[in-house]
Amino acid sequence: MTQLSPAQKPAAGATAEPTAKPVKDNPKSLYGGTSSRRITVRDIAAAKERGEKWPMLTAYDAMTASVFDESGIPVLLVGDSMGNCHLGYESTVPVTLDEIAILSAAVVRGTKRALVVADLPFGSYQEGPVQALRSATRLVKEAGAGAVKLEGGERSAHQVELLVSSGIPVMAHVGLTPQSVHAYGGYPVQGRGEEAAQQLLRDAKAVQDAGAFAVVLEAVPAELAAEVTRSLHIPTVGIGAGVECDAQVLVWTDMAGFTAGRVPRFVKQYLQLRELLGSAAKAFAEDVVGGAFPAEEHTFH
Repeated sequence: MTQLSPAQKPAAGATAEPTAKPVKDNPKSLYGGTSSRRITVRDIAAAKERGEKWPMLTAYDAMTASVFDESGIPVLLVGDSMGNCHLGYESTVPVTLDEIAILSAAVVRGTKRALVVADLPFGSYQEGPVQALRSATRLVKEAGAGAVKLEGGERSAHQVELLVSSGIPVMAHVGLTPQSVHAYGGYPVQGRGEEAAQQLLRDAKAVQDAGAFAVVLEAVPAELAAEVTRSLHIPTVGIGAGVECDAQVLVWTDMAGFTAGRVPRFVKQYLQLRELLGSAAKAFAEDVVGGAFPAEEHTFH
């Protein structure tokens, strides 16, 4: 029997949340589909037309990516979130294009079906469309990514337009854009108030009109995210943006309980991996110190 993590257990006297209905095997479904070929942006567009919701997770290495791919996750983001949860940086800002390229290639090698989207890191596209094309081309040619993601709405529309016209699919990212952490002075919710809400809606429509195949909405009030989702013909991918978005994404180390300390309010932890891995490491250490490992079955003669 699968044990629930503390984050999954209902409070005393509360009723457990109903289990989601399984997705029927359908070659056209993003999650639960039977097709083994690579998912493409055409599949993403078709899912929007069907009203199908789908999951996305981050991945930064071949082994983890293979697990998610085998689990049916249709889209994997090699996010610059690697800076915080994989490379030891304090934010996403220091992440380099070289780092994104190396880890994106690993994720591509570890997958067979998922669409792999690689982040354009801070400083790799802000100069303008030509710089963005040069950076994105590296991720497609060298790493094998099927699409790239960049932050910004109206301010990044020209970059999106050139990339798409050059044959590179683009996932946009509006609302809270972590690469702007120094400008924000933190990670505040975006789109509160009439003026801010209208700007976010303009940003989302700008990247759609420029050719983006999807747009991430991060840390946006649920009501506003729902309005944006209804207003666009491309799918919205929510992270802290409510249930009405077409898709949902989480950083995998947050989702699996691997991240140390507090996690954002919008995170649901489906496992306590940090605790489990720590317990395994302690058990190994105690076996070594006590002489129980390696045992005879682990020894050559």
